[in-house]
Amino acid sequence: MFTGIIEHLASVKKLSTKAGGAELFLDFSDFYNDLTLGESIAINGVCLTVKDIKGKIVSFDVSGETLKKSTLGRLRNTEKVNIERSLRVGDRLGGHFVTGHVDGIGAIKEKKQSADQCTMSFSAENKFTDMMIEKGSVAIDGISLTIVDLSEGAFSVALIPYTLSSTTLGFKKVGGGVNIELDMMGKWIKKLLANTQRENGGVTKEQLTEQGFL
Repeated sequence: MFTGIIEHLASVKKLSTKAGGAELFLDFSDFYNDLTLGESIAINGVCLTVKDIKGKIVSFDVSGETLKKSTLGRLRNTEKVNIERSLRVGDRLGGHFVTGHVDGIGAIKEKKQSADQCTMSFSAENKFTDMMIEKGSVAIDGISLTIVDLSEGAFSVALIPYTLSSTTLGFKKVGGGVNIELDMMGKWIKKLLANTQRENGGVTKEQLTEQGFL
């Protein structure tokens, strides 16, 4: 489990494809001196397990399913990626609960810069935007963000200067792919609605309250 608060930018050393997946090598630049084998790390929002540590180079196995559902297979040497270590009991939750299980890929549609922030819009599959709400949470490349505007197949977020300077969204260009993880609450509500509609054709406020959504 993660929070969507990026701790560090690492550099891609190599992405080596192999049967059924790939191996990703990252340069951590001595950022984590206490990193351990088997530890879970979110790489651009994708939860991966530390396979090997050689000096400042850390490697991870990437499954074929992860390559299919995320942008990790598009990474190039020297490219920067967002890094977050897994949440520990007692840690502050600065963003929202992020599982590291990416739902799919979106793309940057537009970047509008103003004096104090940047509004960035993204395209995404309708099945994803159907589970979003304005002012709700979404993880983009592992970054916890708040949805500003929402329409069919598109949504936008507002980025403060710190986020732009500390994450990959500061240098990604229009058309660039991003990993999207939907808020767990939206997924559960959609499943509850679908199940209830199959059973009795609708859902009530009382049922949502009973399940803890209201």
